[in-house]
Amino acid sequence: MTEEEAAELAKLERRANKLFSGRVDFLLSAPQLKFLPEPTVPEIAFAGRSNVGKSSLLNALTGRKSIARASVTPGRTQELNFFEVGDPTLFRLVDMPGYGFAKAPIKVVDKWKSLVKTYLRGRQVLVRNLVLVDSRHGLKDVDRDMMKMLDEAAVGYRVVLTKADKIKASELEKTIAAVEAETKKHIAAYPKLHVTSAEKGMGIAELRAAVLSDVGV
Repeated sequence: MTEEEAAELAKLERRANKLFSGRVDFLLSAPQLKFLPEPTVPEIAFAGRSNVGKSSLLNALTGRKSIARASVTPGRTQELNFFEVGDPTLFRLVDMPGYGFAKAPIKVVDKWKSLVKTYLRGRQVLVRNLVLVDSRHGLKDVDRDMMKMLDEAAVGYRVVLTKADKIKASELEKTIAAVEAETKKHIAAYPKLHVTSAEKGMGIAELRAAVLSDVGV
């Protein structure tokens, strides 16, 4: 990275931090597509396996303690939850149902999958998806399924490693290398990984800047 690029990134991070320290409000939960808000502003969606730390990352990203409720019970998020950022609203963050080992009846899980797939494929204002991956476990088959679905839907996405503070630095390096190598094989994936820790604040400023860049504000 050149000095000029570093200066631009620092400027973008400062602007992103200021924006996220302002208005961030829960808008609505959509259990069905008919309840989606009007597509008036860009949207950034968050996807990840149950218990990947999605709620914690959303809270860290927005600088709030509980705007997204964290839960020890996997699969708590069963709807598309929308949060508005900016005053007036500049863009929305969308918390999608966790996938993987959600403790729910098969019919309910199938309903979630249908909701998510249809949203991803048909939402014109969806500008980016963030696929969250637990640093301790790396990519699992359910993550690969999501990445494949995003490739097929032509929805660009960033892979975000969570809980990076929970493993040794040497193990983290191995995970980063393995995930990066696999990510490069996916046509809709952004080539650079984001390595984060909601608890320690690692990578949060960079992710905020990336979100701002994606929504174009």
